[in-house]
Amino acid sequence: MSQELFAAARAGDLAALQTQLAAGVSPAAVDEAGETALMLAAQGGHVAVVKALIAAGADVNAASPQGWTALAKAAYNGETERGYVEVVELLADAGANLDARIFFGITPLMLAAGGGDASVVEYLINRGADVLTPNEGGRTARMMANDRFYVDVINLLTEAERQLGVQEDGSCSSTKSVVKPQVVNLLKPTTH
Repeated sequence: MSQELFAAARAGDLAALQTQLAAGVSPAAVDEAGETALMLAAQGGHVAVVKALIAAGADVNAASPQGWTALAKAAYNGETERGYVEVVELLADAGANLDARIFFGITPLMLAAGGGDASVVEYLINRGADVLTPNEGGRTARMMANDRFYVDVINLLTEAERQLGVQEDGSCSSTKSVVKPQVVNLLKPTTH
């Protein structure tokens, strides 16, 4: 029966998902890859299904064996080449760890930055995601955006770093107080 739950989550089929939950299928069930229905729904950007799974008690911080969480899946989907800020917001509001790491120490912010999704990057920065943390290779989210020349993402991250006291050369100013950065993207949102 849990296979039907996973299929409904992957397809964004709210009615089928609710039928499975009503039949007693646990929202904590994992598929053969160790992923939950919430992860599958988040990866597809299925807002209504994500809401239903959270309401049913799905663990927003559950992680697959590779460390993938629903938030990481929503931050950037390489197949659709976009992130899903509405899903990221739902998960964050439900208590998802914004800085949970997947393989190689990659955070959701790094995924969104490396994929060029400015709306997710902006949301995560404003919600308090750590913009200065490096992955296991010493690379930050801004470095990942730099690699792909995502100017709007680079600008958001550079401004967030500046507000934290990081100067253009990467050094840190000790005269500034550390506050959570708040950035506003004034560029027209891109559609993917």
